[in-house]
Amino acid sequence: MYILFNVNRLRFQLLFVSRSYMHFSITPVILGTRPPVTKPNPLFLKSIGEARMRKLISDHYEGIKRSDIFFMFPQSDEAIEQAKVNASDFFIQICGGPAYFNQNRGAPMMAKRHAPFPITQNARITWLTLYMPLLNELIGEGVDEALVQSFWEYLDIFSAWMMNTKG
Repeated sequence: MYILFNVNRLRFQLLFVSRSYMHFSITPVILGTRPPVTKPNPLFLKSIGEARMRKLISDHYEGIKRSDIFFMFPQSDEAIEQAKVNASDFFIQICGGPAYFNQNRGAPMMAKRHAPFPITQNARITWLTLYMPLLNELIGEGVDEALVQSFWEYLDIFSAWMMNTKG
């Protein structure tokens, strides 16, 4: 497994290469812009189910705990476990499942919720990169690549909306 970076001015592309090749690109964005976002295909959630979605998010947080962006996340075990639940609820809802997030936390307003944390382009890339092997696992489990790509494209633009700091 390796990651290729191709940097050319503000344009870059990030690829994840493994035995099961899946192309994940990160859309270049300028801080303060909000590209149009499309929700993932609801068949993605139907294909993997709520339990697998929760595992995906939990595994992502486990990767975050070993990353250079962990300082932005809850530090106690109890708080990180709650963050996993909240994030899972959000992604289940955004993928067409029950409105768990709204029921438990209110309207998402994710950019506002993330405003206290310095989310830079590099932090965004780290956050997204941690999803790449996890999404490839889904493909290895037989999830349709187009459905995984649909979820990836949502993550890509969602993360652009969360950026709030230069650097």
